[in-house]
Amino acid sequence: MTTLDKHTDMQRLVDSGVVAVMRGADADTVIEVADALYEGGVTAIELTADTPGVMEMISEVSASFDDSETIIGAGTVLDAETARSALLAGAEFVVSPTLEEDVIDVANRYGKLVAPGVMTPTEALRGYERGADFVKVFPASSLGPGHVSSIKGPLGQIPIMPTGGVDVDNATDFIEAGAVVVGAGSALVDDEAVEAGDFEAITEQARKFSEVIDDARDE
Repeated sequence: MTTLDKHTDMQRLVDSGVVAVMRGADADTVIEVADALYEGGVTAIELTADTPGVMEMISEVSASFDDSETIIGAGTVLDAETARSALLAGAEFVVSPTLEEDVIDVANRYGKLVAPGVMTPTEALRGYERGADFVKVFPASSLGPGHVSSIKGPLGQIPIMPTGGVDVDNATDFIEAGAVVVGAGSALVDDEAVEAGDFEAITEQARKFSEVIDDARDE
């Protein structure tokens, strides 16, 4: 996968509308899941760093798509060493569940996108001033769309990605509240569908997410 500039990579995330968070991905099916997501219009995939063998999977998925198709990232990145390993494996963005400034520093050193996990306006601003490209408001299910719009009020310059509990029923609310992209896990990539080899179901769910987000942006 060809390396692009951060502005272009950020636009690719935004264009996807949703970042598919794959926790506990299986090396035997990760490419098929990525293909299924792509067919449904979801072109941003986050493989969580707490998954066994994740660095090899990042490398494999990254090599399987070109830069006009899918952008691959690493999630649940808690320290600089993991961030560096993920970026060297081919990740084009890193995401943390918490505000880890050393992770932001490493991503910037390598010229890659980074999103720390935040809950408060103070954390959002601190992460952004440190060099974050966008922030992951987490857990979105506990905070709700109103929290996103409240942060966007005084801090409109900070791109926000709510994650954790986002589904096709509330994605519209988060986009209308000011989110530039949403992160979705099991609501998008169903474990039972993966185990059953029902990749068409994943494509269909990705398509539903894409349509909901496109409609919300058009309003």
